[in-house]
Amino acid sequence: MPDVMSSSRLIGVGVGPGDPELVTVKGVNALRAADVVVVPVMDTGEQGRAEATVLHYVGAEKVVRIVFALNERSDRGRREAAWDAAGTRVAELLRGNGTVAFATIGDPNVYSTFTYLAQTIAELVPDVVVETVPGITAMQDLAARSGAVLTEGTEPLTLVPVTAGAEVLKDALSGPGTVVAYKFGRHAGAVVEALREAGRLDDAVWGAALGLAEESVRPAAELDGSPLPYLSTLIAPPRRDGGRGGKL
Repeated sequence: MPDVMSSSRLIGVGVGPGDPELVTVKGVNALRAADVVVVPVMDTGEQGRAEATVLHYVGAEKVVRIVFALNERSDRGRREAAWDAAGTRVAELLRGNGTVAFATIGDPNVYSTFTYLAQTIAELVPDVVVETVPGITAMQDLAARSGAVLTEGTEPLTLVPVTAGAEVLKDALSGPGTVVAYKFGRHAGAVVEALREAGRLDDAVWGAALGLAEESVRPAAELDGSPLPYLSTLIAPPRRDGGRGGKL
C-alpha cells in the first residue's frame, strides 16, 4: 500500500450531541475546509446524528458515508472487521485528498468512533497528521437544558459508560461529586435502582435526542425502568447542603 504524502491530514471533528447549533465555529471551519468529510454509518444504512449535523454545513457531494457497524456490541470479530474496512477506505481517501475530516457526535476524544479509526490509520498511513477539534458533549448539553450543575468547588466529576455494567455505576455513585452515565438505555431499570440505593434519584436528570425533534429531558424519578434509547445520558449530582460556595 503506497504511502500518503506527509501533508495529508485526518481531522476528527466533534459535532456535538445532535443540535446543529452546537457545532463550534472551529468545527464548522474544519468541515468546510476539508476535501472530504467522512461520516460513520450503521450497517443498516440509516442516517446518523453526525451525518445529519454535517449536512447543515457542507454539501452532500462532499460527504462520504462509511459503515462502522456501530450497532454491533456482541460480535467483536465482526466489529473489528468493520473498523479495518473503514480504515482501509479512509486510507484510500487520504491518498487522493489533502485533508479528510471525520465527523463524530460529541467530542472525538470521549468514547468516540474516531479513536478506533485513528488507531487503524496510524498503522496503514504512518506519515499522516492526525488532529482533533473538540466538540460539545451530551453531558454539557443536558446540563444546559435541565439546569443541572455538573460541578462546584472541589467536587469531582465521574463519567461512566453503563455498557460496562450497572456495578460500575453503583461504585461511582458511592463516591463524591457528580456522576454522569452514558449509553444506559438497555439498563434503565438497573440504573434507576442504583440511583435509589445511593439516595440520588430525586436530584438526577435523564435526557436523550438532545436538540432534536424527539428530545426528551426528564427527572430520573419519573423513569419506570422501561428500556430507553441507547444514547441516553444521566446526570446525578451530589447533595449540596452548604449553600452558595459550600463546596469550595
